[in-house]
Amino acid sequence: MAMLLSAKVVTFASEAKAALDGPAASSPAAPPKVAAAKSGGANPVAAVGIAPGGSGKTTPAVEVDATERALLQELRQRSEQLDARERKINDRKTVIEAAEAKLETRIDRLASLQSSLEELDGARKQRQSANWSGLVKVYEAMKPRDAAAIFDVLDIHVLLEVLDRMNERKAAAVLAAMQPERARMATQMLAQMRTRQDVPEPQQVSSNNK
Repeated sequence: MAMLLSAKVVTFASEAKAALDGPAASSPAAPPKVAAAKSGGANPVAAVGIAPGGSGKTTPAVEVDATERALLQELRQRSEQLDARERKINDRKTVIEAAEAKLETRIDRLASLQSSLEELDGARKQRQSANWSGLVKVYEAMKPRDAAAIFDVLDIHVLLEVLDRMNERKAAAVLAAMQPERARMATQMLAQMRTRQDVPEPQQVSSNNK
């Protein structure tokens, strides 16, 4: 019993000593600076781009970035200017194309109008020719002396149109029966009209003064 009690006392004393010596035997904590170095954190000097030694000068990498940034900004402005110029050119092209289309439409309309006028003029000439032909037949059917009496007082322009369309044999007989001065003037003006010569307005010759 005495030996067992002695063994328990020794064991208790050993455990008490180990408990007292535990905190002192542990390794001391590392200084903050050493811990920071061992933790692998980023270098605050390198993070702000300041050269070691505290000189305050920027590193070449920062200068290159600034140059590239300025170049990119200039290129962007140039691109915007080119885009604006291209838009203006496209707008002018659109206006020109619209004007050309409008002009072509007006040209087509004028061409159609001209064609219509030519058709109307042709129809008018046909009607006039038909009217003159009917009048010529009336005078050709008359006796030369009776026709001559009318031609002596007829408007000179109407007389020329009728004589120009009459049968030459019948026209000669009528001219022979007309007053000599009136027949001479009608013959002269008819020749000038057929040769398409411009002549002054002839004076009216009235048979009443003869």
